[in-house]
Amino acid sequence: MPDRTNASYSLTIRLSIERKPGMLGHITTAIGQRGGLMGTITIASLERGRVVRDLNVYARDEDHEQRIVDGLKGIPGVQVLTVKDRTFDYHEGGKIRVESRREIEGPDDLAIAYTPGVGRISLAVADDAELAYKYTMKGNSVAVVTDGTAVLGLGNIGPMGALPVMEGKAVLFGKFAGINAFPICLNVTDPDTIVSVVKAISPAFGGINLEDISAPRCFEIERRLTEELDIPVFDDDQHGTAIAVLAALYNALLLVKKQLNEAKIVISGIGAAGIACIRILRSAGATDITSCDRLGVIYPGREEGMNPVKEELARLINPQGKKGGLKEALTGADVFIGVSSGDILAPSDLSIMAHEPIVFALANPMPEVDPEGAKDYASIVATGRSGFPNQISNILVFPGMFRGALDARARRITPAMNLAAARAIAGLVPLDELSEGYIIPTAFHTEVSRTVAHAVTTAANESGAV
Repeated sequence: MPDRTNASYSLTIRLSIERKPGMLGHITTAIGQRGGLMGTITIASLERGRVVRDLNVYARDEDHEQRIVDGLKGIPGVQVLTVKDRTFDYHEGGKIRVESRREIEGPDDLAIAYTPGVGRISLAVADDAELAYKYTMKGNSVAVVTDGTAVLGLGNIGPMGALPVMEGKAVLFGKFAGINAFPICLNVTDPDTIVSVVKAISPAFGGINLEDISAPRCFEIERRLTEELDIPVFDDDQHGTAIAVLAALYNALLLVKKQLNEAKIVISGIGAAGIACIRILRSAGATDITSCDRLGVIYPGREEGMNPVKEELARLINPQGKKGGLKEALTGADVFIGVSSGDILAPSDLSIMAHEPIVFALANPMPEVDPEGAKDYASIVATGRSGFPNQISNILVFPGMFRGALDARARRITPAMNLAAARAIAGLVPLDELSEGYIIPTAFHTEVSRTVAHAVTTAANESGAV
C-alpha cells in the first residue's frame, strides 16, 4: 500500500529563519523531498535579520516525523526552536470535562441547587424513579464502558490505555448527538464482575455503550446486561460496525444491480464486528454468507479454533459447504467484507470474485487489501479509514442510535432499530448522487445523527422497545 501522510502524525515545528530570499523555498523543498506534506505556515514573530515561523507538517509515522525534523536541522540559516506533536498536544489534559448547566450566583441559587432545595427533588425521584429522566442527567447520559481488552487496532492495552479512546468516544457523543457521555474504564475482565459493576452504576445513566471488550466475552456481557437492565445496551464494536456495513451494502448492491438475498457474501473475521455483520445481514435478508477466521472457512464439524459462538454460526451460514482458506471462499463471491487483519490479500486475489464485485476492506490501520490496487478488480471499494472514498465508520451510527433510543425512552435496542438505522443512513445518499465513490454519507454529513435518531425512535415505538 502506498505510504500516506495523515493528521494523526503531524507536527507544529517552530523555526527561526534567516531573512533572505529563497529560505522558505529551501524549507518546503526539504520537507517535500522527505515525503512530508505541508500544512499551514504562520509568522510567530519578526526579529532583526530573522523571522520565526510555525509550520504544520504531516507525516506517516514517528520515524518519518523525525526524518523531516532532521532534514530541517541540516539547512544553513535555519534553527529548529521547538517541535510539538499535534496529536499529543490535542489530548493534553484530557478531551472532556463536566460543566454545570445552571448558574450559582447567590444564596437563593445555592439553596435551590443544593441543600435544602435539592432534597425536594431527591424525595420526588425516590418516590417516582421515572422523574429522574426529567430532573437529573439520566435522560441524556450514556456510560461508555470498556475493560480495554480489544482497543481499536491496539489489542489488549488495559483500562488506562483505553481511557483516551473512551474520552474520544464521549467527545463524539456530545458533538454529533448532544449526549453527555462518560468514560468508564474497568480494571476487571471477568464477565460476571463487569456485569455486576455496570448494573451497579446504571441508575445514573439512560444507556450503556459497551466498547472494546474482546470476543467472545462481549457477547455474553451484552446479552446479560440487556436482559437484566431496563435501559438500552449497545455494543458499538458489534452493532455500530454492522449497521454501517449494511447501509453501505444496500447502496453498493443498488449500483451493481444485485439483490441482497441473492448475493454471495464472504466475511473475513469472526470477532465482535464479524459476527454482528453476519447476524444483521441475515436479518436483512442475506442467504449466502461464508465466513473465515485466521484458520479458514467456518463450517459444521470443524474442530480447530472453534468456540460456542462459531459453532452456532457454522450451522446458520456457508450454505455451499465451502472449506479451505479465504481465497477459496472468495471464488465466485459478489461481496467481500473484511473486519479482520491488514494486508491478508493481494489485489489480484480479487480476480476470482464474481462480475462487478464489492470489496469492503475495513481493518484499521491497514486494510485487508490495498484499496487503490483493489480498484483494478472491484467495482466498488470501501475502507474503514479516512482519506479514502467510502469510509464505513460506526461514527455514522452510535450518536443517532442513542439519541433515538433516549428520545424514545427505549428499554432495549431491538433488531428492528438496527435495521432502521441502516436504512436511514443509506437513504442519506440521493439516488442521483450515488456512485462508486459515494455509497455512504460522511461523518460530517449534517443530517446523519438526526435522521438516524428519528428512524430509531420510530422503530423503537413500533417494535415494543419502550
